[in-house]
Amino acid sequence: MTTPATATTPERRLSPGAKPSGSIAGLLAAQVLAEVRQARRVPQFLIGVVAVPVMLYAMFGLPEAGQIMAGGTDIGAMMFASLSCYGVVSLAIFTFGVDVAQERGSGWLRRLHVTPMPMWVYLAGKCAMAVIFTAAILVATLAVAVLAGGVRFDPARLVRTCLALMAGALAFSPMGFALAFWARPRAAAAIGNLVFLPLAFASGFFYTLNALPGFLQDLAHYLPTYHFGQLVWNQLGPTTDVVAFGSPAPDPLPVHLAWVLGCFIVFGALAAAGYRHHLGHEQS
Repeated sequence: MTTPATATTPERRLSPGAKPSGSIAGLLAAQVLAEVRQARRVPQFLIGVVAVPVMLYAMFGLPEAGQIMAGGTDIGAMMFASLSCYGVVSLAIFTFGVDVAQERGSGWLRRLHVTPMPMWVYLAGKCAMAVIFTAAILVATLAVAVLAGGVRFDPARLVRTCLALMAGALAFSPMGFALAFWARPRAAAAIGNLVFLPLAFASGFFYTLNALPGFLQDLAHYLPTYHFGQLVWNQLGPTTDVVAFGSPAPDPLPVHLAWVLGCFIVFGALAAAGYRHHLGHEQS
C-alpha cells in the first residue's frame, strides 16, 4: 500500500530588487508622485489644464483689468475667479473622468486590481494630483493678472478664494469618477466636453450671467457649478461687487454650500455604483 503524495507549496522568494512597501502614507506619496510624473511627461496635459485658463484670462480678463467697482474689487480680479473656476471644473471632469476612463479601457485598472495596493490609494492619488495642478492654475493665472494686468488683490480675500477653488477640485471629483466608470472609454472625452462646456457657459464662467439669455439665467440656479462660482466670487469681493459684476443677488451661503455638497454626494454615489459595476464586469 502506497501513501499518496502530498502536494507541497513552493517556497516564495522575493525579487532581488524588491523593496518593502512601507506605510500607507508612503504608498500614497509614491502614487501621487507617479501621477505627477506621468502628467508632466505629457505636454498636452499641461497645455490643456494649466495653459488654457491662462490664455483665456489673457484674452478676456486683461482687457477688464484696472476697472474698479464701487466695493473696491477689480473686475480683473473677478475674471481671475471666473476663469479659475473654469479651470478647476475642467480639471475635475477631464482628469478624473477622461483619464481614468482611458486607463480603464487600456486594462491598467485590471492590472491594479491584482496588486496589493488598495484602489482608494489610486483614486486618492488622482485627487491629490488635481489639487496640485489646481494650485498651478491659480499661480499661473494670478501671475498674469498681477504682472500683466496690474490687478491688486486683498490678501485675506485672495487666500479664501484660492482655498475655495482647491476645495472645488475635490468637490467635483466624483462627477469625473462617475463619468469614468459609466461611460465607454472611447466616448468619455466627447461626453466630458458635452457636459462641461454647457456647464461653464451657463454658470457664468465665460460671460456674466446678465449677458446670457433669460432661460440660461433661470437654468443656472439649478447647476452646482453656478453655486460653486457664487461661493468663489463672494470670497473675492463684497456682495455689491458680485452683483455689479453681473451676477444675481446671491443666495445665503448655506444654500450654495448645500448645492455643492449635494453634487459631491450624488455623483459620489453614482461613481461608487459605477465602480461596483466595473468590478462585476471584470470578474464575469
